[in-house]
Amino acid sequence: MAVTIELHKTVTASNDADAQALREELAHRGILLVNLMSSPGSGKTTLLSRTITDLPETSIAVLEADIDSDVDAQRIEALGAKALQLHTDGMCHVDAGMTAQGMAALGKAGCDIVFLENVGNLICPAEFDTGAHKNVMLLSVPEGDDKPLKYPLMFQKSDALVITKMDALSYFNFDLEAAKRRAMHLNPDIRIFCVSARTGEGMDAWEEWLLSCMN
Repeated sequence: MAVTIELHKTVTASNDADAQALREELAHRGILLVNLMSSPGSGKTTLLSRTITDLPETSIAVLEADIDSDVDAQRIEALGAKALQLHTDGMCHVDAGMTAQGMAALGKAGCDIVFLENVGNLICPAEFDTGAHKNVMLLSVPEGDDKPLKYPLMFQKSDALVITKMDALSYFNFDLEAAKRRAMHLNPDIRIFCVSARTGEGMDAWEEWLLSCMN
């Protein structure tokens, strides 16, 4: 006779509890944790670099999650911000436990904002609560405007969508209004920012929103 096991909790229930505890702890410490998610090459590190440069009076630290290497962490540290490399040992996402370990390694030094630069992937990161106060997804112009159709959960889970590499818009068949419409169909409350970290286009609106989330 086959054995049946009744599952009354989701497989991520334990992670969700850990994430909520971390979120509350960081809020108590006055730290805003922002989870950045995207496919590889969308411009997460470039966006962070420009944001750090534009906000010199804001204390920013970055948790760089990668399967291997510390290239991105070196780029962030070169700007004078604190960075910590998180190697996920082959895993395609970061969960609350990994984030908590990263925060502990950063120490008790005061930070206004900590960015978690999640593993480049449009599927797994959306499925795991990291304990972040805000989830932000990046979509670069070269990737195409159809990504909301292909990866709906990522857009549904995000508080903000940053459309990056706007300076390349004229070189690609990217329907900006269609991308916005598709994202808002999945998530009517999502905030959308169209930016070019290279030229500075749209960065003011993105940074103003970011600072407003600290209050």
